[in-house]
Amino acid sequence: MASLVPPRRHWLLAAALLSACAAGDNAERPALRGAAPEVTGAFGSYLAGRFATNEADTKFAADSLLRALRRDPSEPEVIQRAFIATLLDGRSDAARLARVIPNEPLAAMYLAGQDAQAGRFDRAEQRFRALPNQGLSSLLKPLLVAWAQQGRGQTDAALATLRPLTEAGRQRGIYALHAAMIADIAERPREAERLVRLTLADGPAPSLPLARTMAGILMRAGQQAEADRLLDRLGRGQDDAGLFADTGGREALATRRVVASATEGMAEAYLGLATALRGPQSGEFSLAMVRLALQLRPRYGPALLAGAEALSDEGQYEAALALLERADPADPFAPLLALRRAGLLDRLDKLPEAEAELRRLSAQFPRAFQPMARLGDMYRGRQNWPPAIAAYDAAIARIGVPAVTHWPIFYARGIALERAKRWPEAEADFQRALSLSPEQPLVLNYLAYSWVELGQNLVEARRMLERAVELRPNDGNIADSLGWALYKLGDIPGAVRWLEKAVELESQSSVINDHLGDAYWAQGRRREALFQWRRALMLGPEGDEGPKIEAKIASGLAPQPAAETRR
Repeated sequence: MASLVPPRRHWLLAAALLSACAAGDNAERPALRGAAPEVTGAFGSYLAGRFATNEADTKFAADSLLRALRRDPSEPEVIQRAFIATLLDGRSDAARLARVIPNEPLAAMYLAGQDAQAGRFDRAEQRFRALPNQGLSSLLKPLLVAWAQQGRGQTDAALATLRPLTEAGRQRGIYALHAAMIADIAERPREAERLVRLTLADGPAPSLPLARTMAGILMRAGQQAEADRLLDRLGRGQDDAGLFADTGGREALATRRVVASATEGMAEAYLGLATALRGPQSGEFSLAMVRLALQLRPRYGPALLAGAEALSDEGQYEAALALLERADPADPFAPLLALRRAGLLDRLDKLPEAEAELRRLSAQFPRAFQPMARLGDMYRGRQNWPPAIAAYDAAIARIGVPAVTHWPIFYARGIALERAKRWPEAEADFQRALSLSPEQPLVLNYLAYSWVELGQNLVEARRMLERAVELRPNDGNIADSLGWALYKLGDIPGAVRWLEKAVELESQSSVINDHLGDAYWAQGRRREALFQWRRALMLGPEGDEGPKIEAKIASGLAPQPAAETRR
């Protein structure tokens, strides 16, 4: 489904509900976060709501468009925009407005959700069948129809609706998984197991929510060992999903279904599309799907998590934090939601609160390394090296025997150690990261660049940097490292070539502009060198680099000694 991500405001919101929202979007947008502009009249409120929608400020958009609607209650476009704004902001006004525009796809889905919650699955099915057979609704429609049929107790009909889609097509795994959930609810374990196996064979490793769902189905089909293997693979990961391995949540999966009803299945369909749509150009689509899922499962951890991530992608950290506060503490995903809360608190510069949340998690799950690793990241982001190192030490102590997926934590601790001027320990961590995963361009770059700065292992550093450039050809920092290594080796033409490329890729880096200035000077291009040094100074160099650049502007560079190639 990820390959079907639409352009911003294309079908689901643009054509169906926000068809005019992109019109005039080339106009300069005011900064709505913080102090809102003063507006008067229905048209002023309408325009303010449009701009707020573009800026992903769902609260201000809903306030403005509801105000415009009160002043002009019969204008269809205002009704449509007010509905989508209230849906994205999670307001109860969306129900009232949906009834005014029942044939709009998102409104129809919202109303069908109300019908399903009230047990009117026949009415919900009618609404779902009326959805367009094009765009993203064509993906959702069969799932929603099947779940409405299951809600009416028509399991055979529901499975028949999905069967053609489970047998062929690019999205067969998605339909097979929902068919498996329907068969599981209907107490057909063998059929559910077969469909889960089809899902696992059709695509990449599942996400944590889907892995839990499939593991539970396998357990109820008597395949406990296979279910454990599925969950264990998550526990060995570096990402936050590994925290689930220490929560004890898996024991309940055998008897407590992740999706236990037709309404929960509908929510899962919306959530699956929200996850597939997530991206920098699809935040509104993703959030709309999340809101429809939360309408049906208001405190469902994975939906809250997806909604918070969609809001975070748009810079709405306070709103994302407020959404996570709705979580049920008993939800198996509560630890992951707590990690996200800590990250949002960090984004909002509330480090003491973030630290307290992470230390609480660390104490609650003494085998999990993720909370302390995240705390190390927070300190490292603030260049507070000693506590960062201590947090990474605590995290690594919990890992036991490191796996391939653990290379990032050794890399992160290596950076903190290097910046704390503890180079031998930092070098050991970089080497450990590479021993776990030898082709990591970030690690190759950091270790090789450090060697270049120290005048050590220059030939090996050059080889590593050339490989890093092959792996990440558009990374300006890696291009800079290679250019700087060539400069140290005395290959000035090669250094200029790569440093010019690095400046093209990272024009706002003081370090890279400074390096290019040095290379120009060594090539006899004095005027260009002065220009690059002045630019580097203007870009705000760190630490004591500013005085060094000023000295070069005043006196130039002394002749460089012959390059050393110590190993």
